[in-house]
Amino acid sequence: MTPQPDTLFKGSLISLTLMILGMVVIGGLTRLTGSGLSIVEWKPIVGIFPPLTNHSWLIEFSKYQQSPEFQKINFGMTLSEFQSIFWLEYIHRLWGRLLGLVLLIPTFLIIFKNQHRELWFPLVLLWVLGAAQGMMGWLMVKSGLLHDPHVSPYRLAAHLLLGFAVFGVALWMTLSLYKTRLMLQRIGYSQQAFQSLKKLAFFAIFLVLLTALLGAFVAGLKAGLIYNTFPLMGGCLIPYEFLSQSPWWKDCLENPVSVQFLHRFCAIMTTTLCFGIWIYQRKLAIPPLLSYAFAGVAIAAFLQLSFGIATLLLVVPVGLATLHQGFAFILFGCLLYALFLILTREGS
Repeated sequence: MTPQPDTLFKGSLISLTLMILGMVVIGGLTRLTGSGLSIVEWKPIVGIFPPLTNHSWLIEFSKYQQSPEFQKINFGMTLSEFQSIFWLEYIHRLWGRLLGLVLLIPTFLIIFKNQHRELWFPLVLLWVLGAAQGMMGWLMVKSGLLHDPHVSPYRLAAHLLLGFAVFGVALWMTLSLYKTRLMLQRIGYSQQAFQSLKKLAFFAIFLVLLTALLGAFVAGLKAGLIYNTFPLMGGCLIPYEFLSQSPWWKDCLENPVSVQFLHRFCAIMTTTLCFGIWIYQRKLAIPPLLSYAFAGVAIAAFLQLSFGIATLLLVVPVGLATLHQGFAFILFGCLLYALFLILTREGS
């Protein structure tokens, strides 16, 4: 049986949103395993095909051998070891191409079948953000192929924030398809309560993104390998290296100790706020669906902070660090869902 266009439209957007989360996990694994610089060229079309013969593998390996990462870090790497990191980066790039193919489905349905024409603007925005994300990913990799075998923390941070933007637009589009089902009635609920919750939700989203931005700098500067204790850093709540460089704004972005401290501080602030919103909304007369959404926010925030602390104390194991990055998007998604319910209620 051929799926109905509307079912196909919804299924493609749900799949796209879940695949973006999968991309986050794969990207985290790629970074944490040091696989991101294994492919030294960007070939959007012919790069779809991996090396299939021993000769083609040797060619790819010889290209990698010219990179700073091989010459300064992995100079003793064998071909089989190279293949292990190559495949993860290859899957990472292939997954990005698959995202584009899935996005073609709602694009086709909007243009040729007049399905959900009201979503044309976020769809175009999704294409633009997706293209920018791919380009920034290559610029990030390229920054580690010149002299320093490490990618630019600034480009890594931009790459991550673009990932949040792509995920946020895809999730919002998906939720919009179920707007009628999620509609909250105005009757019996306080307008002031909804306004206060909306402001708190926006502020929580800002803190999540700021914490994630600092987390990208932590990853780029390998700051997670410094002071693997909690809550103290070097026996102090505020490490003595904090703001030890000038100008102060550069210290906050390039001093590994300062970046780790600020990331910790923002993470605690974010979790505290999320729990505060959950406690606050329990005293308000709001629909159960919205209350459940904020309960999800509190749970996601708790897990995200727990994974972060465990990652730090255990000196950045790959599995926990990947969960930590992934739950940042889940927390962001929970907050977007709660905000969507609030805005839907306002427009009902």
